[in-house]
Amino acid sequence: MFRLIKDLIFAWRYKWAVKKAVELSRLYGMKFYVIHLNGKIKIVPKRTIKELVARRRFRKGVTVQDIEKRALFVTH
Repeated sequence: MFRLIKDLIFAWRYKWAVKKAVELSRLYGMKFYVIHLNGKIKIVPKRTIKELVARRRFRKGVTVQDIEKRALFVTH
């Protein structure tokens, strides 16, 4: 029962994040990622991901393409 509730909350948050990412993508004309980071769903623009990879905020060897593969949703 507890797992069902957690899954429903995750699905609701994911659906909201996808809707928000698509809206932001249309507004700013940028690519946005919906990723699961630190136990939460985050909406992050590709430009920010590039900056964080360049600053080595992720493990050594991680690229933007790796993050894009693992993203839950990617806008176009």
